[in-house]
Amino acid sequence: MSNAWIAISEQLPRDGQRVLCWVPGHQVYLPGKTGTMDLREAVILRFQQDYFLKNPSKTGQATSAHFWAGEGTSNQFFEAVTHWQPLPDAP
Repeated sequence: MSNAWIAISEQLPRDGQRVLCWVPGHQVYLPGKTGTMDLREAVILRFQQDYFLKNPSKTGQATSAHFWAGEGTSNQFFEAVTHWQPLPDAP
């Protein structure tokens, strides 16, 4: 498996494909009620091609037609992701 990141401007994943994405500055809340956050810029997301053409945004945010569906609360607008790479094969 290559560990080369693919720029979004060069190529997009297949519609529905789960990939490892690079989201600069992405922070997540850690468990507990302390409000502590951790920087986690590498995230597994599913590419949703033309998502907002089929599902208008309820936030009113003007964005690309594409979307990244996350696991839990890690959904991302298309513009947040800069690079991606395929997930490795299972052991």
